[in-house]
Amino acid sequence: MTIKERLYSHLPQITKERDPYIDSANHFFVQEYIRQQLSQWGEVSKHQFEVRGNKHYNLILNLPGSSNQNLAPILIGAHYDGVPGTPGADDNATGVAALIELAQEFANQPLKYPVQLVAFDLEEYGLLGSFAYAAQLKQEQQPLRLMISLEMLGYKDDRPNSQRYPADLLNYFYPNQGDFIALVGNLITIPDLIKFKKAIAPHLPCQWLPVPNNGKWIQGTGFSDHSPFWLQGYKAMMITDTAFLRNPHYHQPTDTIATLDPEFFTSTYQGLLAALRAIK
Repeated sequence: MTIKERLYSHLPQITKERDPYIDSANHFFVQEYIRQQLSQWGEVSKHQFEVRGNKHYNLILNLPGSSNQNLAPILIGAHYDGVPGTPGADDNATGVAALIELAQEFANQPLKYPVQLVAFDLEEYGLLGSFAYAAQLKQEQQPLRLMISLEMLGYKDDRPNSQRYPADLLNYFYPNQGDFIALVGNLITIPDLIKFKKAIAPHLPCQWLPVPNNGKWIQGTGFSDHSPFWLQGYKAMMITDTAFLRNPHYHQPTDTIATLDPEFFTSTYQGLLAALRAIK
């Protein structure tokens, strides 16, 4: 299969209403699908955390790097839960599909750095899964080379004025067409943001935004699983099609596979892969 066919083969298994409380059966089905897919490439562990007495799980696959040095891993995450009433094709079946494909890629052709792939739960309830995991890593003094959150990767709109921004000033510096993939990182990721943009650019348009003060000054820049890692002092970035700032189907019943742009999604994955392989 082509990479586009492989990415799209996962989407029907994930794109379904999967709120962990209201749609618990679908939520469990998706969790098991991710676990089964990742377990083809190594042992999948469960990071358990509790919310109001309920147990929830982040799924983790660790893959070794090619270097014989003891290098800090790159953590790549995507949330698999959804909000009630939406099948969540872009949010965030696209991110999970990319995560699954990266597992196969790095199992067969390792990066220099070890890779930790994490499927986060309860992102939609306030980033609870990533908050719990980031706090544990910090408590255990576990270093990370970089954390990357895959947050909605498949929606494109190249019409004029289809792209909005969380701050009016940004309108003067960024395009008004929603045909690019965005990189949003804290200030210590600036060298990586520059490298990622350069590596992604041959595949599709790419814009990057460095954010001070853990995103508090620009609303919306912390609305994904990278934010808890910012708060713990890690280098972290979000890769996104900008969600509600572009996609009118965000958190709606219409967030279906049919609304995605296959070429944009595939190019985003290929650009991401090129950027990860460019990390030195």
